[in-house]
Amino acid sequence: MGARRRAFARVDGAVNPRMDTSGGDASPYDVIVVGAGVVGSLIARALSRYALRVLLVDKASDVGEGTTKANTAIVHAGYDAVPGSLKARLNVAGNAMMERVCAELEVDFDRCGTYVVALSDDDLPTLDALYRRGVANGVPDMAIVSAEALRAAEPGVHPSATGALWARTGGIVDPFGLCIAAAEHAVMNGVTVALETAVTGFLWEGGRPGVGRITGVTTTRGTIGARWVVLAAGLWTDDLMRAAGLDGFTITPRKGEYFVLDKEAAASVRTVLFPCPTPVSKGILVTRTIHGNVMLGPNAVDVEAKDDLRTTAVGLDEVLSGALGLVPTLNPRHVIRTFAGLRAAGSTGDFLIDAPREAPGLVVLAGIESPGLTAAPAIAEYVVDLLREAGLPLIPRADYVPHRAAPPRVAQLSHADHAALIAQDPRYGHIVCRCEMVTEGEIMAAMHRPIPARTYDALKRRTRLGAGRCQGGFDLPLVLGIMARELGVSPLELTKRGGASRLVVRGTKEVPT
Repeated sequence: MGARRRAFARVDGAVNPRMDTSGGDASPYDVIVVGAGVVGSLIARALSRYALRVLLVDKASDVGEGTTKANTAIVHAGYDAVPGSLKARLNVAGNAMMERVCAELEVDFDRCGTYVVALSDDDLPTLDALYRRGVANGVPDMAIVSAEALRAAEPGVHPSATGALWARTGGIVDPFGLCIAAAEHAVMNGVTVALETAVTGFLWEGGRPGVGRITGVTTTRGTIGARWVVLAAGLWTDDLMRAAGLDGFTITPRKGEYFVLDKEAAASVRTVLFPCPTPVSKGILVTRTIHGNVMLGPNAVDVEAKDDLRTTAVGLDEVLSGALGLVPTLNPRHVIRTFAGLRAAGSTGDFLIDAPREAPGLVVLAGIESPGLTAAPAIAEYVVDLLREAGLPLIPRADYVPHRAAPPRVAQLSHADHAALIAQDPRYGHIVCRCEMVTEGEIMAAMHRPIPARTYDALKRRTRLGAGRCQGGFDLPLVLGIMARELGVSPLELTKRGGASRLVVRGTKEVPT
């Protein structure tokens, strides 16, 4: 009998593992994708078109818990990346794919266009340079427009603006919606998902690192065999590369801080406004979001810790100052939330996507920072091509389901359609989150989807409950009751984002009266 290996139910959040006692030479999976962010989830979805056994694994309690949940949500046109780089190539390719992918997954996407704003005549040469770079990268539909044309499109722009680079193909998307939808679609087509499962190292054909092929992964829940391992672990990819004996590439966490403004600020900006970029950042921008808010940020500060998501007074002051430099009519009183995200800034300045000869059986994706979200659909196809060239048989599945239907969103329905939905299920008539008009029916649906929501933040990302002006001040008690009922647990066991992030705690001492 070979070594005992832990396998997983179709979607397993560390609550229903089952043991697989297959022989030591057997590989339960053809491909393990490590990292369930938007890149890893789209890779798993792309592989689900073929007759393969695929596992998508992540250490977090939900998909999209890393960089995917905390970014600017911009679909970049592609004029910023250095011509000839992998970033440039996959940015433009991913941008062109975004409409089709979002339609297949029923994810909100708006090709609203983007502007890079020259705030003085000194910035005009930068616009020219970006335009020429965009042409070299194959970006269509760009133009340098006058200050008058810019103000006609964006009346709130700073009076000192002297012109802008307009890119029609730029846009905005729901990044965690895209990730969740891709992971759901992958599960619909046979992919297994294991959450709360941290990959710690690799199995080797010869029993020790560097000997033979990689034949699987070691995790906090046991070992899992596979013919191929695709490493899409974001900030932690370089750590796992070193575990595979691959040195020479490092990732620096680059923090970006943000403001989210109430929908009352929506008149301030109609599209996406960038300042002229710096060597390390596209700058502090002002953008409309796909859900009707306004977002400001990010700054760019290199930090040491890969989990440092603290906002700082200095950083937020920098963001607000930069945003007001673009749109001076912004009102800080409209701020409803601040947050920070971390980008996986790679040491080469370009994406690294490779099947290294030093670690047969491994595909590495590292340094997938901006424009990683835009490039993600093209990155997925690039990885499929790498695996095909490396000899993995890719036989199209006859039973592949090409479309993922999104659950209903009451805030987007007409009165007639909402009434029809209530007739089918009265829970769609019970408003739980007043700011975003989220109903009990939508919360219930999110908890029973192919990738079920088990935490408050997971529900928030799927339904937008708690994302409005009151930031959950009204809905939280109601949501806790629904979650406890559906999960069959005490409210004391409910978490905000998994782990020890308890939402309700039992008192430990008396409060003086």
